[in-house]
Amino acid sequence: MRHRLLGNTGLQVSPIGLGTLTWGRDTTLSEAEDIFNEFLAIGGNLIDTSPTYGEGAAESTVGEVLQQAQASRDDVVIVTKGGFVPAADGNRFSASKNALLGSIDRSLRALQTDYIDVYLLQRPDPMTPIEETLSTLDIALRSGRIRYIGIANHSAWDTAQMHFLAQQLSTPLAAVSAEYSLLQRGVERELLPGVQKAGLGFIAWSALARGVLTAKYRHSTPPDSRAASPILSGFVQPYLTERHSGIVEAVLATANGLDTSPTTVALAWLKNQPRVTSALVGPRTGLQMKQIAEGAHFVLPQPLVDALNDVSAIEVGYPETNAR
Repeated sequence: MRHRLLGNTGLQVSPIGLGTLTWGRDTTLSEAEDIFNEFLAIGGNLIDTSPTYGEGAAESTVGEVLQQAQASRDDVVIVTKGGFVPAADGNRFSASKNALLGSIDRSLRALQTDYIDVYLLQRPDPMTPIEETLSTLDIALRSGRIRYIGIANHSAWDTAQMHFLAQQLSTPLAAVSAEYSLLQRGVERELLPGVQKAGLGFIAWSALARGVLTAKYRHSTPPDSRAASPILSGFVQPYLTERHSGIVEAVLATANGLDTSPTTVALAWLKNQPRVTSALVGPRTGLQMKQIAEGAHFVLPQPLVDALNDVSAIEVGYPETNAR
């Protein structure tokens, strides 16, 4: 895989990134090692995690995998999220100074590393002034504990506000992360055009629409799938609708015509979108990672890209149509 620069930075990342949502819970350490080794073999270097993934076990699993991997720490780009405070009923989110600095230290210990490449705010925090959040991230940047900062799951307006204030405070954002796939193109209305104009990197999570674009849910729910999991079934269910089914059928027809897999078609469509820096996938096994590898190199013919654009098009109206 030919690596890409993350926005206006000098950080090079692979166009396919490795997500770890189920690591430490549904994906064992041994399975995670197989997946990561296959990921390295195809030229991948970006691994995305969070203190909340795998019921809190993903970061430590990533740390164990990196310790065993045949790769230098400098060859791996770790992306994790921040602002989580452990609580009796789960994790509480806050972008306050105490919460962020504590979250960074806990992530460093779990990941068994002394720095995080890209640190993302998981979501907006209306209770904390943005100035406090950015000044705290500046402390971590200056200490070397994190190298680049970004935000995830923010609206276009919140992203613009954070971006311009970060520039004023000399703590510029490097990246934005949000869900993006053939089944979820909402970011195209405002967020992606703004990201492009601002020169930010864009990390698309759930590139396969929570697994639905693999076409495995066409007729039933596999017992080992996320839709069958009591923890993740609600995560998948929104994409098991009639409209989404029509898009999946179009992806499958395209794949059959090209003698490839729906996974390859969906990934090829997304990673070649002009504003996408890296698209995250979350394979459950090393074999699935091998199957995904084809999509890292596959190029869809433009007429088929246009056809998929049409069948999955979202409504964009006033005032977005007046954007320059």
